[in-house]
Amino acid sequence: MKIALIGYGKMGKAIETIALEQDHEIVLKIDSSNREALTPGNLKKADVAIEFSRPETAFDNIRLCLENGTPVVVGTTGWMDQWVEAKELCNQHNGALFVASNFSVGVNIFFALNSYLARLMKSQKQYEIKIEEIHHTQKLDAPSGTAITLAEGILSEIPRKKSWILEDEAEETAISIRSQRIGKVPGTHKIHYLSSLDSLSIQHEAHSREGFAKGAIQAASWIIGREGVFGMSDMLGV
Repeated sequence: MKIALIGYGKMGKAIETIALEQDHEIVLKIDSSNREALTPGNLKKADVAIEFSRPETAFDNIRLCLENGTPVVVGTTGWMDQWVEAKELCNQHNGALFVASNFSVGVNIFFALNSYLARLMKSQKQYEIKIEEIHHTQKLDAPSGTAITLAEGILSEIPRKKSWILEDEAEETAISIRSQRIGKVPGTHKIHYLSSLDSLSIQHEAHSREGFAKGAIQAASWIIGREGVFGMSDMLGV
């Protein structure tokens, strides 16, 4: 598999390391110092692009890939205000777009567990709901895309909650998300159901970036030859 890496920070480098170990080829590496190299001609050298850049550049990178027929796997978060437009572009160009807030297999099982727990707690109005997320100090967006996905999973199951807020204290109709940026933490997410009588919590803790990188490469391999908009649930069947 020939891969174009768009974004060559810590995640890009982790993806490169594992891709080479799996005998894939990196044919293009783009970062802030050589964005001019992200051209249709260079994209055509790749079977697939993996995009881990910055929120402000992600959509333009996605657009360029779709316009030039390059399947693209996107791990950048913080750009979802342009999500509808990205899906329309994908359909318009009969392209392939794979987007995930988190490529860890464990996290995506955690997403399914989170939704199932929320379904069980739907009628238990005595419980307040809080989300905590902890990441390294270089993570640019807050809350994390994973935390937002977790919140959306709860909102889809519990009608009394209408939204999420980036606050420590929960509100009657909102789920609170607490974001912390500490050291080199790869990513920890916790869901808490709290009442005066007891507490119930579930947690996922990443130990390294390797799980995210392996998931992104798996997604890149899976999307080649497909058309449409996909996510981890499509690939994993969860």
